[in-house]
Amino acid sequence: MSTGVPATGKTGPLAGLKVIEMAGLGPVPLTALMLSEMGADVLRIERADAKGALLSLPEAYDLDRHGRSILELDLKRPDAPELLLRLAEKADVLIEGFRPGVMERLGLGPDVALERNPALIYGRLTGFGQDGPLSRRAGHDITYLAYAGLLHAIGRQGAPPVPPLNLIADQGGGAMMLVAGVLAALFQRSRTGKGQVIDAAMVEGASILAAPVHAFMAAGLWSERRGENLLDSGAPFYDTYETVDGRHVAVGCLEPQFFAEFARLLPLDQRFARSQYDRTSWPEMRAAIAERIGQKTRDEWADVFASTDACVAPVLSLTEARDHPQGRARQSFVRSGELQRPAPAPRFSNALPTLAAAPTVADRRPADALARFGIDESEIEALVRPGLFGK
Repeated sequence: MSTGVPATGKTGPLAGLKVIEMAGLGPVPLTALMLSEMGADVLRIERADAKGALLSLPEAYDLDRHGRSILELDLKRPDAPELLLRLAEKADVLIEGFRPGVMERLGLGPDVALERNPALIYGRLTGFGQDGPLSRRAGHDITYLAYAGLLHAIGRQGAPPVPPLNLIADQGGGAMMLVAGVLAALFQRSRTGKGQVIDAAMVEGASILAAPVHAFMAAGLWSERRGENLLDSGAPFYDTYETVDGRHVAVGCLEPQFFAEFARLLPLDQRFARSQYDRTSWPEMRAAIAERIGQKTRDEWADVFASTDACVAPVLSLTEARDHPQGRARQSFVRSGELQRPAPAPRFSNALPTLAAAPTVADRRPADALARFGIDESEIEALVRPGLFGK
């Protein structure tokens, strides 16, 4: 377990925490990035024999590798597990996203690691969890959303389900749940001194994000028919509309007072404002809103609603979002080398984050990476053997 003293001079609420990241795709690297920018010293273990990434990025843009020390390790060698277990003795957290059984076959399963370091937090992230009939199946965000019932719910009436990028199961149900699990386990360890295993499953993480929808269904307030509900484009006052210039505005005035402001400024016939939740009026209301919004440009409507609580927003592109005055005022996007990217989140009142940068030569040098992780010089000489590390 680490001493709590930062090895790299990093700042943030997790400064001094030591994390081992077993390299993988998607949510585990995002978890490691967030922990790193909260101050943790992250050591990323990359397999020397790994296949190329699905989408290969130049290192300057590859956030999966920023903010870490990196060891490229030949895990097929018999001395590799001992090195990793020695590192686990020094670590606070280990996170991995392999299919169930892979770490055990490598000799690095949680039973072995926790025997060497009983205070270790061992975070496991998979699509379906460590057991169950689907546990060893491959998948991606769209797969887990399909099994969670959420993909069925996303889309318009009469149209196929729409994949919501990979934000819900991978990043929300995966990375965010793993971060929450790690932090909760660290809090418990602060009282008991004991580590534990976190079994995070993306299909379950995505499902808990939809807990309110399940509650609405139970109360009879949500239909399983896509595009007929309050938040799935069924309601005309919670939807997007095309403007005269081919762009869009987002309308989200759910509350009566906000809808009244929207109706006044659009303007919309006041009979609609008086019957906002009368579903029989929704088709006519939608047509009236669409016709009116189609008469101005996106930015003209943005000006109309700029100082109001009507909950109308211009639908910005990713590039436009970086330059919006709100983002500029809060420095919500930052530059890291050649990359312009979202700033670390969330923010803390008494701890500055450490913006992750591309790995340096020293970050990739085995002896330096091991030294940063608390391995002393004599052990490094014994552990760093020819052929153990990649090029």
